Amino acid sequence: MKTVLSTAEAPAALGPYSQGIAAGSFVFCSGQIPLDPATGQLISGDIGIRTERVLKNLAAVLEAHGMGLSHVVKTMVFLTDLSDFNEMNLVYAKFFPERPPARSTIQVAALPKGANIEIEAVAIQPS
Repeated sequence: MKTVLSTAEAPAALGPYSQGIAAGSFVFCSGQIPLDPATGQLISGDIGIRTERVLKNLAAVLEAHGMGLSHVVKTMVFLTDLSDFNEMNLVYAKFFPERPPARSTIQVAALPKGANIEIEAVAIQPS
């Protein structure tokens, strides 16, 4: 059994997928890129500003299910340029100050809408 998560506080899906899926005690958040939820447009700014937007978008999806970033157990970060890693990491650390989740970071050739960062997450509800 699964529940589709959807909120206007995060950008609408760009294709045939859900912002998130709750299945049992797990929540699987689709990858978020730095889109402004109100306009659906890619925000401008450096990788730090874009990382912040992505993590706020992920938080909004989780909040739609009564959860938050503290429930995240795994993230996957996609960057189009690994030289952005240090700056991304500084912002990322502010969103996960204690007991950060497991994480993979991968350089990719391209991301939707020309974004330079995408982050997906898996969270678990406390029992």
